[in-house]
Amino acid sequence: MLPDRVTVVVPTYNEKENLSDLVSAVTAQGYRVLVVDDSSPDGTGELAEEIAAGNQLVSVMHRARKEGLGRAYAAAFDQLLRSAHADVIVEMDADFSHDPADLPRLVEAVEKGADIAIGSRYVPGGATPDWSLTRKILSRGGNLYSRVMLGHGVRDSTAGFRAFRADALSRLPYGEARASGYGFQVEMAWRASRAGLKIAEVPVVFRDRSRGTSKMGGKIVLEAMWLVTLWGLRHLPERLGLVRR
Repeated sequence: MLPDRVTVVVPTYNEKENLSDLVSAVTAQGYRVLVVDDSSPDGTGELAEEIAAGNQLVSVMHRARKEGLGRAYAAAFDQLLRSAHADVIVEMDADFSHDPADLPRLVEAVEKGADIAIGSRYVPGGATPDWSLTRKILSRGGNLYSRVMLGHGVRDSTAGFRAFRADALSRLPYGEARASGYGFQVEMAWRASRAGLKIAEVPVVFRDRSRGTSKMGGKIVLEAMWLVTLWGLRHLPERLGLVRR
């Protein structure tokens, strides 16, 4: 697959400190970048336009307001699935928590047959070296809870670094997603599993950001936990074989 058949979607909100370096690292590998900016007050959107003006691999989508990660990705997916050059669509954070050097391994996993390749912290070779023990326990516990409640089998369903085969992504109801924050990632992993898509987990090392401010907050975590519980209970009769899908 030619690298320019891959588009990396980078949602941004106040990521001016990271954007230039991240885009350079991604496009240096030949991949396209779509920056989706939610009207960042720090000028991230304007910087994205400047970068795009000098790099034909970069495009920018401006959204009127901050509506969460899920809405930003859904808007980007709509645009890319209508295009003629996106065979693989990648989700990636703007803060270098996801290493651009890992992109070829995710793309390769799709080329080898996966419908979705997830950059996983929780398969052999994956790691979160910057995290405290408490944070590691909470994250692993949340992923275990998601697997038990939803039965999807993905070890890192909260991971936000993943590559989709475009035709597989088009089969997912991403536009109907209930979650607006990182619960969106859990929801898409679960729905992909229910749709029978082939999911591969590729080990990655997840680093904490060194510049800028994290967007993760308690409200986002609570939203994800509530929705996982709701979906799990709603579909429990189906999983127990009491009703048909």
